This record gives sequence, structure tokens and C-alpha cells, in this order.
Amino acid sequence: MLSLVIKGGKIIDGTGSKSYTADIGIVKDKIAVIGNLSDVECEEVIDAKGKVVTPGFVDPHSHADLSLHKDNAEELLKPLIMQGVTTFVGGNCGMALSPILEPGKEFIYTYIEVFSSFDPEKEFKWSKTAEYFDSLEKKGIPLNSAILAPHGLLRLHGVGPENRYAKPEEIKKMATALEECMEAGCVGMSTGLQYFPGSQSNTEELIELGKVLKKYEGIFTSHLRSYSNTLELALEEVFKVARENEIRAQVSHLFWVPDFGLWGPFLRKMVRFLAGIYNWLPIPVPVEKPIAEAIENIVSQRKRGISVSVDVMPTTTGFTHLLAFFPPWALEGNRTQVLNRLKDKEVRKKILHSIEHGRMVWPHTGPDSWTLNLFRLMGWECAHIMAVKSDKNKRYEGMNLVQIAEERGVHPFDAACDLLLEEEGHVLVFESIAEPDDPFTERTTYPSMSHPEVMVSTDSILMGFGMPSPLFYGCYPKFIRRYCKELKIVDLETAIKKCTGLPAEHFKIKERGLVKEGYYADIVIFDYENIDSQACFKSPNLGPTGIEEVIINGNRVVKKGVFNSGLNAGRLLKYCK
Repeated sequence: MLSLVIKGGKIIDGTGSKSYTADIGIVKDKIAVIGNLSDVECEEVIDAKGKVVTPGFVDPHSHADLSLHKDNAEELLKPLIMQGVTTFVGGNCGMALSPILEPGKEFIYTYIEVFSSFDPEKEFKWSKTAEYFDSLEKKGIPLNSAILAPHGLLRLHGVGPENRYAKPEEIKKMATALEECMEAGCVGMSTGLQYFPGSQSNTEELIELGKVLKKYEGIFTSHLRSYSNTLELALEEVFKVARENEIRAQVSHLFWVPDFGLWGPFLRKMVRFLAGIYNWLPIPVPVEKPIAEAIENIVSQRKRGISVSVDVMPTTTGFTHLLAFFPPWALEGNRTQVLNRLKDKEVRKKILHSIEHGRMVWPHTGPDSWTLNLFRLMGWECAHIMAVKSDKNKRYEGMNLVQIAEERGVHPFDAACDLLLEEEGHVLVFESIAEPDDPFTERTTYPSMSHPEVMVSTDSILMGFGMPSPLFYGCYPKFIRRYCKELKIVDLETAIKKCTGLPAEHFKIKERGLVKEGYYADIVIFDYENIDSQACFKSPNLGPTGIEEVIINGNRVVKKGVFNSGLNAGRLLKYCK
């Protein structure tokens, strides 16, 4: 007998093929049969007539793994499930919660703590990744999760928080730790090459670690070394790691920030002006061109036999921690050493000089050549406070640094330093060259949202504090509503493939991402006429409309639009030889 039958829905199977109408029969956690099931006995029926039935959305770039160990993980990650995400790939940007190895444990704890506000000493009961995975499986998780080994933690273990290239024996130490991660079930390794300490690696180090990934058929994912003036060189670095090791690679959350150079202040004002009048006077400035060229570069590599792909968020607003805006030399050592630098007025002057006069020269490993110099690229207005730790500064969440500086009567840089000191380093920020998701800069997303070989990702980080990104609550409904229904730049079948079958195939997530007999029953049912994201920058924590059912491993986790708590229906998707 079938456990569940979904009757009469318009099935879009995740392959990009045209939709068709049929019934879906599920036995326990798998799709058993697709066809006419009108005479088949079953325990439960969902009437899907007039609705769209698709695979569950597969998010290829998330930080949701930072919440999996929490007792309230289900509540924290509920926004992802409510919008149709059934599987995510975590451990991105060189950041995850394991391995935590000596030497380097103290620095790893600081690295995690600054980003997450966790107390690792109290919360973490593991050191090796195998122990971490065991703890997650014993506890249970709310949705399917595949985890990458984090290069940042590996480097803190092998090299420490030092502003230099790794020595051969240090790379060997990192490779040994990576091999332990892959043996435990990691699906690959992620890098955060704009962030310290990943920014201090060189291509040779990454190629050496890629040899371990080849042994385990692991994927190499990269938050690039540059998303600005040397984007082409940053892409070539990823291609080289993939090419020399014959492994898969993923370019993470592709975006582009123009380097205006000496004309920066004037041209940034011009961008903000154009963004302000664009709804009334849509001036055809070709802002889409750099992203379109980058995508074509990636696609051309695939044609040359390199298995590389890319994901993009449907937004022009990114997010990270405020310390990532500072030069790498200012971030060496432990948290106390970093914050002590911010207390010193003379050191502050040197940091500000680095920001204002640093040259973004490849390979961006020099003291003043880092590429996440967003204050120089985008201006002090670019940083809006996303989250702080203390109640006294909660009022600043949503404000930008210029507004905070005006209130305090200081320079924006001093406002940033003072806030970091008051919050003990725990400050997360959004960054946007104009107003978040304005229609002018939104045009930069058109090439990626329309291209059939570009995946859609959330970059979600849901830890229960601060101001979330609207994508954490409505990425996929927004993508379908905005780019399929309103702009009509991508058809629905292609859009669904970009969110399901494409990431599942490239990340080798077996038997998921398609509505297909024998595949796991990860399914979303939605009303196409009503699907939408209510979330916006000013009110980000609003759930979507139109998502009626979310099924994870055969479990109705969202039933008739209502979250069904306590199921912990997800599974840890580990690499298997």
C-alpha cells in the first residue's frame, strides 16, 4: 500500500522538461510510482489539482549548518522549509563548526565566535568532523544537509592566524585534516578567499588540497578572492584548481562590484541617483554586462571539459561580518589582539589609511591589497547593521554606518571601530552600493537569473538574532514571482531546474532534486498564481505565500501551509565511497 498519493498536480520534474499532469505515489521515504493512481489504495491523499508539484528546492550555498546543533534548530531553520527548501549544502565560505583541532583550537573558536556569537566551549562537544556528524545524527535535523569541509578552519589548524603563505609541512597538516573530514562524509571543501585567513593562501596551496578532494570525488567551492577589478583572475584560479585535479568546482554567490578608482565618490553618488529615479526614468546603463561576461566565462570552461558551475542570489544585497571589511593584517591573532588594535588611535589611523589607499593588486595577499575593501569600493554608506549582540545597540540594526556616525558625531570608520569594541567583535552587516534591492542595481541579477546553467542560492544564516536577509524567508518564492511571473526572463520549467535538479546533479546529491520514481520524496506543492515572498529589507522575517506542502523524505513537514513541528525529517547527506 502507498503511504501517500499526490493527485492530479502539474508536475515539473526538475530536469527542465515540459510539465505534465499525473499522480505521485510515495512509499515511506521514496517516490514509488508516477502515473494514474485513481484505483490504488493509499493511507493519505493530497489533492494537488490546479497546483504545481516540483522537487524540493536544493540550496547550494547556505550557512544553515551553523544552527543544526542547536536544540531549537527546527525553529531557527523553519523559514527555509516554509519556502520549500528540503536540502541545503552547508559549510560554505571556508566556515563551519568542525573540525576543531589542536594546534589552532583557540583561534578556531575565536573565528567561529566572532561570526556566530556562539560560546564554543559550552556548545561544542566534538573536535573531529566524524564526532560532529555523529552528534547531529543522534539529535536529528529538520532538513537534508550536505556539509563541506571548511578551508578557513583547516588553515587555522595548519598555519594559525598568520598573514603569510603556508609552508609545505603546514599544507600536509591541512591535507591530513581534510582527509579526515572527507572520511567522515563531507562532500567537498569550501574556501573563503576574500576572508582572513583564507585570503592568505595561494593557488598552489589550494591545488595541493584539491588532490585530497580528487581521491574522494569531492567538490571544490569558492567564495572568490575577488568580485571586483580582478574577477577574471579569481575565476581562473578556481578553474586551475579544478583543471589540475580533474575535480568539480563551484563559484559561490557570484556578484560584481565596480572599482571606480579616484572617481569613486562621484560615481557612487551617480549610482544612488540613478537608483532613485529608475522607476520613473529607466536609463539603459549596461550594468548587466560584467556578470553576463563572467557567466559566459564559466560556461565556456564547461564546454572545455572542466566541471565548474555557479550559484547566484536573487538580490543585490550581500552580508558578512564587519571585521571582514578590515585589512588582513589588522585581523592577525586572537580576538583580544584584534580588538586592542581598534582601541589604539594610532593603529586606527593605519587601518583607515589601508582602507582609503590600499591597491587591489592580484593575488590580493599583500597587507593592503585585499579585495573585500568594500568601504573603498562602495563607500561608508554601503554597510547596514544586520545584527549586534547587546541590547543597547539593537536600535542600530537596519541603519548604515553614516547614519550611526552622524548620531554619534564621529567619522564612519570610528563608528565602525567603536561598535565593534562595544559588541566585542560581534557585528554582522549587509552591504549594498545603493538602497537594498533597488530596481536599477537589480538589473545586474538578470543574466544569472535567466541563464539555465546558473543555480539559485540563499546564503542563509539563521541563528535567532539580528535582522535577517529577506532571502532567508523567501528566496525561492521571490525568484519564481519576480523573474518568472513579472519579468518573464525565465520559464517556469527552467527556473525549477535551476533550484532543484541542477544543484543536486553538480553536488552529486544522489536520488534527490528530481520528481522521479526511485528518488527520495522531497517535494514542494505550490499555487503558482499566489506564490510570492512577503519579506523585504525593512520587514524581512515574513513568510511566503503560495507554498502549500513541503514533503521531506516522505514526511509532510508543511501541511496545507502550516508547519508540522517535531518531525526532524531531514538527513545528513554524507559522501559514500
